[in-house]
Amino acid sequence: MSDTPIATRLYTLATGEDGARFCKDIPDSQCNDQPINFLLQIVSQALSKTGDALADAKVVLPWLIGAVGAPVYLIGFLVPIRESLALLPQILVGGVLRRFSIRKHFWSISSLVEGVCIAGMALVGLSGLQGHAAGWAIVALLVLFSLARGVASIAAKDVLGKTVSKTRRGRVSGYAATVSGVTASLVGFYLAFAPTEIRPDWMLYVLLFGASVTWLLAAGSYAQLHEHEGATEGGQTLQDVFRDQLRTLMSDRDLQRFLLARTFMISTALMGPLFVALAQRESGTELSSLGWLMLATGLAGALSSSIWGWFSDISSRRTMAYAAGGAGLLGGVTLVILYLAPAVAGTVYLYAGLVFLLGVSHSGVRIGRKTHIVDMAGKDKKAEYVALSNSIIGVLLLILGVFSGLTLALGLEFGIAVLSILALLGAGTALTMRDVQTE
Repeated sequence: MSDTPIATRLYTLATGEDGARFCKDIPDSQCNDQPINFLLQIVSQALSKTGDALADAKVVLPWLIGAVGAPVYLIGFLVPIRESLALLPQILVGGVLRRFSIRKHFWSISSLVEGVCIAGMALVGLSGLQGHAAGWAIVALLVLFSLARGVASIAAKDVLGKTVSKTRRGRVSGYAATVSGVTASLVGFYLAFAPTEIRPDWMLYVLLFGASVTWLLAAGSYAQLHEHEGATEGGQTLQDVFRDQLRTLMSDRDLQRFLLARTFMISTALMGPLFVALAQRESGTELSSLGWLMLATGLAGALSSSIWGWFSDISSRRTMAYAAGGAGLLGGVTLVILYLAPAVAGTVYLYAGLVFLLGVSHSGVRIGRKTHIVDMAGKDKKAEYVALSNSIIGVLLLILGVFSGLTLALGLEFGIAVLSILALLGAGTALTMRDVQTE
């Protein structure tokens, strides 16, 4: 089945190019279907990212932990678990994925599992379970969610590289993030400004059920992709996977430099919960405060993601560098405000502004690194490069997760200072990487 005239027109509008003529770095068999596949992946990713926004591990899940009376230290583990367990299985999944000629179903099934897990978190809150039991139940569901997310991630990048041309892939993530950002902004606006009588506490659970539905819809949309059968060479045993991945890591300096930059840039993800914890400490835990932070996060994605997407198609390394550098400078500014302007530091509006700016920076880091790794890998090594990169970063995230939990006990300001330095180191490292879009 080929694309439709409507899909072609929408694709041309979104990219400025005639999809029938521009097919770079994808199989010839996929060329005619590029417009419809481009649009379906935007829809699927937009739904998935909307779910991420409504059940954000940096903003919403910390509120859920507080709502069920779970220990505060669990907040420090949410982002590391969410990110690391989505990354660690990918070194195995990358090899297994190669055995299947059609790979879109990995993403769709994983999306279904993600939706069920988020619905389960809402049910934990509504069940009346409290304290440690509720907190660890939520963490357990997050573990399963993250593992499914890992399978989806490696499948998504492989299918994207197979069905959408180089210099067009960044826009898929960019447009999708914009849509999800607008949705999150509207939800945040409602929570921030709606009268208390029409903004009950159980709205938190409505958010989670809403997120669950978006993942279920995303699964259905992604299943409609026109993916042609691909090569199955390279399907390996676990031992072969580790041996070959180690050989790739030791011999590829471009990959080594990318991994070093990405390691430093983990800091941009870990900084978000610390800002949320500051907001809770300084301005209270009213649901309206959650609304302000969600509004800020949503606006950041809506306003910046498409721009970052276009820019990453021009230079993904500079996208990563500028975004990470901005996050590092933001952390420094935050510390200055805390120490020199304590009166300002007591308002939720300050933290909404900080979360907004951090969201803009983190959006650039994520879109830049995703585009860079796919474009750097070329035609034959997309799944393997992504799997190796994500598995290594997953290990480092688990280690940094312990640090993140400790910062809540040792001092939020100290944690922000360290993470800011790491972000600046990431920016500097990114500037030394090869500019893969010019090749």
